[in-house]
Amino acid sequence: MKRREFVKGFGLLAGGMVISLKLNAFDRFLNADTLKGRVTDGKQGIANVILSDGFEVVQTNKDGYYTIRLNEKSEFLFLSTPSGYEFKVDNGSINRQYENIAGVNEFDFTLKKLNKDDNKHYFIIWADPQVKNKKDVEQMMATSVPDTRKVVESLGKDALVHGIGVGDLVWDNLPLFESYNKAVAEMGIPFFQCLGNHDMDYRQGGDETSDRTFKKYFGPTYYSFNRGKAHYIVLDDVRYLGTERNYDGYITEEQLAWMEKDLKFVDKNALVIVNAHIPIHNSVKNNKDFYKLFKGYKNVHVMSGHTHYNRNVIKEGVFEHNHGAVCGAWWTGPICEDGTPRGYGVYEVNGNELKWYYKGTGQERTYQISLDVEKLTGNNRIIANVWNYDPQWKIEYYLDGKLMGNMPQQKGYDPEAVRLYKGPELPASRGFAEPKSTDHLFMVHCGPEVKEIKVVATDRFGEKFVATKNI
Repeated sequence: MKRREFVKGFGLLAGGMVISLKLNAFDRFLNADTLKGRVTDGKQGIANVILSDGFEVVQTNKDGYYTIRLNEKSEFLFLSTPSGYEFKVDNGSINRQYENIAGVNEFDFTLKKLNKDDNKHYFIIWADPQVKNKKDVEQMMATSVPDTRKVVESLGKDALVHGIGVGDLVWDNLPLFESYNKAVAEMGIPFFQCLGNHDMDYRQGGDETSDRTFKKYFGPTYYSFNRGKAHYIVLDDVRYLGTERNYDGYITEEQLAWMEKDLKFVDKNALVIVNAHIPIHNSVKNNKDFYKLFKGYKNVHVMSGHTHYNRNVIKEGVFEHNHGAVCGAWWTGPICEDGTPRGYGVYEVNGNELKWYYKGTGQERTYQISLDVEKLTGNNRIIANVWNYDPQWKIEYYLDGKLMGNMPQQKGYDPEAVRLYKGPELPASRGFAEPKSTDHLFMVHCGPEVKEIKVVATDRFGEKFVATKNI
């Protein structure tokens, strides 16, 4: 029932009951469209904290007080955690910076100040863990979780680290949100989640009801928060079209209107991290409206998943990181459909600067290139897959120790992905997985006399990665 309809209905039904209610209780119902409260550190009010119901965006005054006029569709009030304060979590590490506001018109938030500077911090992006059954969960808990925990520990015991799951946390089996939450708890860091197309309720109406179960576990499907000089936005860009598993990539007008208001409190020079499931650069129908909101912003990055391959794209001045899947090709093998190792992204924030690398599950951090040699008539074909490549990388190759120059880029299929997944009978358990064409391949031919090939990839931060292979 809509909030205003409830208030109107209450007035008609109460009748002679009104005189038995205390005045302040009756005022609560009469003013059900307005919510007020205070944000404090337990003692003092905190000024300039942003709060929203997903429609209006307000800021606390100098004493920490706020008042917000609620929309008739409002379900949650979320607090955009300000820099310098701890994230509120429950169930181990799941984000809980929101409150369900049904029947409430006053709520206070208490924040705890961090005991360290948060200008330097880290975050981890998990895309598409997509567990379907108990066997998938066992793989996730035995491989992906301890691998991520090891990376977190390597950053140092005092490091500030949080995670973001960019959708398809499960695979249509929504009770497995419990298993996902256990995985997050074992990683031991605060975690925020995006809604994916496999995280929705189907056959229960349209887009407005498809996120019912997700909200029970994780709260609002779009919101923002801050850490250091970085502003984070979480979006729901999956639109359910009302028939079984039929959806498209779309950011609702309500979200766009909310985001425009949210960004008014964000400096144009800030580092902005937008998180969503479906890639925005090529798969969100109204992405022009999205990019329009970031005109004048100089440092915007999008974190997405969905594709089960890894790709970096710069469009309209926005850098999108489309991540390889935690589950790879649906837990059938060690790589994604483009040859990227199954894994996740690791990001370092220092002020408004961002650095990153892709971490293959079970691989060393330095493993960033795979090499494949195919012997042809009269020569050999060498293919290097550099899965986190972007245009500022430099890919060079050596033949028998001699530098030959830059390695030509080639669009095509990763040879190992073809061997593992090509054809309706491969992989055996989930035959729909097929190799995906990618442009982060690099290819040269060499004569049969060459004994060793070496590829050196230098990323945009000047770090070098080396792969060698004897022919």
